Amino acid sequence: MDIDYKPQLPDRGVPIIILGAGGIVKDAHLPAYKQAGFTVHGIYNRTAEKARALADTYGIPNVYDSVEQAVADAPSQVVWDIALMPPQFVDVLDKLPEGSHVLIQKPMGDDWQQTLAIRDKCHEKGHQAAINCQLRFAPFVMATRWLLDQGLLGELHHLEVHVEVYTPWHLFPHIHPLPRVEIQQHSIHYVDLVRSFLGDPDKVYARTVKHPKQAELASTRSTLIMDYGDDIQATILTNHGHDFGPHNQQSYIKWEGTQGAVKAKMGLLMNYPDGVPDHFEYCLLRDGKEPRWETTKLDGSWFPEAFVGTMASVQRHLEGSAPTMPTCIEDVMRTMACVEAAYRSNAEGGVCVNYSV
Repeated sequence: MDIDYKPQLPDRGVPIIILGAGGIVKDAHLPAYKQAGFTVHGIYNRTAEKARALADTYGIPNVYDSVEQAVADAPSQVVWDIALMPPQFVDVLDKLPEGSHVLIQKPMGDDWQQTLAIRDKCHEKGHQAAINCQLRFAPFVMATRWLLDQGLLGELHHLEVHVEVYTPWHLFPHIHPLPRVEIQQHSIHYVDLVRSFLGDPDKVYARTVKHPKQAELASTRSTLIMDYGDDIQATILTNHGHDFGPHNQQSYIKWEGTQGAVKAKMGLLMNYPDGVPDHFEYCLLRDGKEPRWETTKLDGSWFPEAFVGTMASVQRHLEGSAPTMPTCIEDVMRTMACVEAAYRSNAEGGVCVNYSV
């Protein structure tokens, strides 16, 4: 089957200025933009040596010593790619020219108050802003959405995310002191993904816990139920401390509909950061035939290809070829509301069992 799973690119690209030069920019943003043919006009980082190193590698003509310098040098049309830490977002957004097009790295704040402040600053400045919830644009997600849009899966009634891997958290030292880790920093991807397919849930049930071998972190294991009523099951299960070798590691998303199902292995999360190959398979129910799973090879993976999709959506909105941005702040605010509900559920706990006889 010829599945259409690649994001639509802008008719004419506009330059990008990147604010931040950390690992995500090195490993995902810049490789994706090079692949898509996007032009990066300049880059800024508080540690200038990091920005200069990436500029040398990717042929970026301008390296800035401050956000103000980047603003002074910006072309008349530009997309601002903010890849800094969430506590810096509001200050940077305030320094950008009014009415800027902005792509902001997820999460949209480390807590709900930051989320509100980011939204309010974007509204105050008139920014057209999207959040880089790029999992929506991963090849295996785009392929699934195409199958669904063609009516081949029927009505979705089950969406399951299962991640049981060993994550080397030492690669992310900036999150170690945070009071919220697993859901706010990682499972937010899956919460956003579920919403993008099933809409806004009525309720969220959640428990997120520490791991005895990852005690320096607030939590690295989570269980979430997104409640859509009696006919839909949506679950997220993560365990980032499975250090028993690759044999029983798992990292997949599974969609089930009334007429078909999809299972996508997310290879990136296994043996991270090197990863293993993705695997995409689907089963379509056909009259009178036994169910049969078929495998399709998709080009690319979550990193870096999905980052093409988020930037392309902002570029297309700027040029006027797309009326909306799928991950605009108004939409992702609702993902953040689900995350906040998950932490509230975690804090309030479940129903105590009555063992009296």
